[in-house]
Amino acid sequence: MANVMSPIIAERIWALPLSGSAVKFLQYLVCRSDFGGALPVRQKDMAAEYGVTPQAVSGLMAPLCELNIVLRPRSEERNGNSYRLHPLAAKYESPEMMEAAFRTALVRIQAGDLPNLKLPTHHQAPPAPTGRPKLQVA
Repeated sequence: MANVMSPIIAERIWALPLSGSAVKFLQYLVCRSDFGGALPVRQKDMAAEYGVTPQAVSGLMAPLCELNIVLRPRSEERNGNSYRLHPLAAKYESPEMMEAAFRTALVRIQAGDLPNLKLPTHHQAPPAPTGRPKLQVA
């Protein structure tokens, strides 16, 4: 069974306005999620698995929710602390399943049924460092 991560997140994670700890937590969420983005774990269980307090999970989750990478269901649809990864940020079993999910997600975004990701737009990658790295031994 393959495991295909969204290139939208995988290739642009460096550009996200997130702290290093939030990026690391996003990687945990992707690993912990089901294919398609469902997160079958409650917030208190995430805290125990990740080794932080439930309040810390809330703090790590907040910027991911602000960018719509993690979606929180409307309060009337919520059962406990259920979250899911945005379909454009989720992992899939195969490239074909990812493409089909992306097509569906884009239709839902255009229809206003799904929020779009709030990712910074970059027309090109940041410049690569030139010359030799400055290595020093302390």
